[in-house]
Amino acid sequence: FFIISGFIGIPNIKYYYAFLFFVYIISVLANTAVMATIYLDHNLRTPKYIAVFNLALVDLLGNSAMVPKILDIFLFNHPHISYNDCLTFLFFCYVFLSMQALNLVALSYDRAMAIVYPLHYQLKVTHKFMFCLIASFWVFVIIVILIATGLLTRLSLCESVVIKSFFCDHGQIYRLACNDYTPSDITAWILPALILWLPLLFVLLSYLSIGYALAKVATVRERMKGFKTCTAHLSLVAIYFLPILITLRLNIEPNARIINLSLTSVFPPMLNPIIYVLQTQEIKESLKKLKGRITTHYKNRKVKFKK
Repeated sequence: FFIISGFIGIPNIKYYYAFLFFVYIISVLANTAVMATIYLDHNLRTPKYIAVFNLALVDLLGNSAMVPKILDIFLFNHPHISYNDCLTFLFFCYVFLSMQALNLVALSYDRAMAIVYPLHYQLKVTHKFMFCLIASFWVFVIIVILIATGLLTRLSLCESVVIKSFFCDHGQIYRLACNDYTPSDITAWILPALILWLPLLFVLLSYLSIGYALAKVATVRERMKGFKTCTAHLSLVAIYFLPILITLRLNIEPNARIINLSLTSVFPPMLNPIIYVLQTQEIKESLKKLKGRITTHYKNRKVKFKK
């Protein structure tokens, strides 16, 4: 077994657990609402919204894999976790966190094609292409995280079983080994490059091409119109990448670092659906239509009941 000790010893930490529970509930409700809206509204069944639906699904599954387990470990004082359960916890947390970044890649590709090649957009970004892209991301992430998790099983953990993190962190686990952990150490360098830095580089290059394309547009009004279609996605990119970059760059004490990293893991899945609802006109209109249908259906039922 392992002992997860991330939040132990931090004063007034129970208030933070209440906050995490609140974040989780909002995340579940908001992401479920976005997925239901996309599923029920046939007008939203476009390649772009395949990626948005997948992002909402990943956000829902990611927070569901992490937050309840964190609350069970720390709030209900169950810091001991079996070896197999810990590796399973690690696997699912890393898969969903990685898929969040790759979903942003899919959405940035969609925006780049829509603005740089507007006349060929429907030929280049089809339902089939987006399904294949999302599926390839899932397969890639699962294989990479399976390899990283599999390498941990060859380690002999004879020095300590205390993980100084808020979940079964890959880096914390392999450093507990008393035999050669070079393969896991190499993997720890490769993983961020594949699931963090490369996606960020692709997103930045996509927006450089978008900026270049918009610069060639004749009128300022048309430029702003094109840029507005990217604001929701840019907000998601900033929410996901900026906190991670800031936390990695800052030299802060361990407890503050653990809280910052936990927030960067659970906060974006709550904010993503809210941002898409607030900044995407199609989803706003779809929600209004669904609300109108539900209200009409409810009124009709009341009239029938009175009769």
